[in-house]
Amino acid sequence: MANPLIGIFRVKELRERIIFTALMLVVFRVGAVLPIPGINVRELSAYFLSQASSGNPIVDYLDFFAGGAFSNFSVFMLGIMPYISMSIIMQLLLIVFPALKKISQEDGGRKKIQSYQRIGTVGVCIIQAFAVTQYARSIILSGVNLLNMGMVPFSIIAIMTVTTGTMFLMWIGEQITRRGIGNGISLLIFAGIVARLPQALYELGDRVRNGLNPVFVIVVFVVFVAVVALVVFEQQGQRKIQVNYAKRVVGRRMYGAQNTYIPFKINPSGVIPVIFASSILTFPLQIASTIGANVAWLNAVSRALSPRGLLYNILYVLLIIFFAYFYTQVSLNPIEIAKQIRENGGSIPGIRAERIEEYLTKILNRIVLPGSLYLALIAVIPTFIQWAFDFPTSISYLMGGTSLLILVGVDLDTMSQVEGLLKMHHHEGLTKRGRLKGRNL
Repeated sequence: MANPLIGIFRVKELRERIIFTALMLVVFRVGAVLPIPGINVRELSAYFLSQASSGNPIVDYLDFFAGGAFSNFSVFMLGIMPYISMSIIMQLLLIVFPALKKISQEDGGRKKIQSYQRIGTVGVCIIQAFAVTQYARSIILSGVNLLNMGMVPFSIIAIMTVTTGTMFLMWIGEQITRRGIGNGISLLIFAGIVARLPQALYELGDRVRNGLNPVFVIVVFVVFVAVVALVVFEQQGQRKIQVNYAKRVVGRRMYGAQNTYIPFKINPSGVIPVIFASSILTFPLQIASTIGANVAWLNAVSRALSPRGLLYNILYVLLIIFFAYFYTQVSLNPIEIAKQIRENGGSIPGIRAERIEEYLTKILNRIVLPGSLYLALIAVIPTFIQWAFDFPTSISYLMGGTSLLILVGVDLDTMSQVEGLLKMHHHEGLTKRGRLKGRNL
């Protein structure tokens, strides 16, 4: 029992949660290689194999977030990104329309908002699935015998199949969150990234055999380890705001004065800004790249928004900074925090009660700016690696950016939940020194 890893499987609840999560992830990976009905798998594989030498950064980028499902034309080829895109739209709508926000604050309002979000996800999936059918059409026009049926029946089947696949993935994510370990949606993205790792390492080895300097590989891996350490350090960092509470009477009992603090993390929104920025850019990028072959101006947009291009990375950085501020204001509202402090008889030393909101807003703005810039720096590392060392696209995405933040963040969050369940059952945690601080992704 001294070994915490053995203790994990001795606790019945934890063992069942881990097994359930593993089974759901197996279903996800099986669906990622299950092709849409009507696809000629041999011709599809030959087509992407012929494109491998020249490279298609847009397809590689979409494939990266789908865990390899996009190039397989699988039932899960859209991944979970349509759901994330719709969640962003819904949060923006809650701010723009006060009536919608009022509904969310009523009894049962959260379930209504979630149902609206699911309906909206279906609409986003239909749009993206239609774009996929147009991409398949462009492949056929290039001379590839991609389909075993007509274009019209394939389009209908593909839209229905891909939309159903994304909604099923959304259900799997919710079940993992409820009955498994960790955040289900984040774990699905995590599993897709990890699944791409063996192929990426193989491509890197092949590039080394063909002349890539091994010294560059060693240097980049050292940088990778250093960045992982910095990400962990940054995710654990926080600014403590001291709060003093006066004596107060609750019922017939008097509670004495106590001192506590509000922990403001250096990066309060975690990896959310990076996922949101990627999702916002992925949606128009997929539409432009899949339909662009038939529409001139969409083809120009597709080339301008190439993940290796300057415009894409500028928009990426700006969106990360925007969503860092946006999500922090949504999740950590200084007005609500100040109201709770005053209602409970609390005060911040050296700050007048009527200026608590202003003080907290000032602190959050000072924290969010360097945190968002740090996230943006990590996010553009893959592009820098590709420019500087001519690395394969797949390994470059794994060396930093969204993948690195998701891998580290999901791992910390999952380990913290495991540790909490172990201690609840009177077992030692995974770490003997300190405490893991999880994040809600």
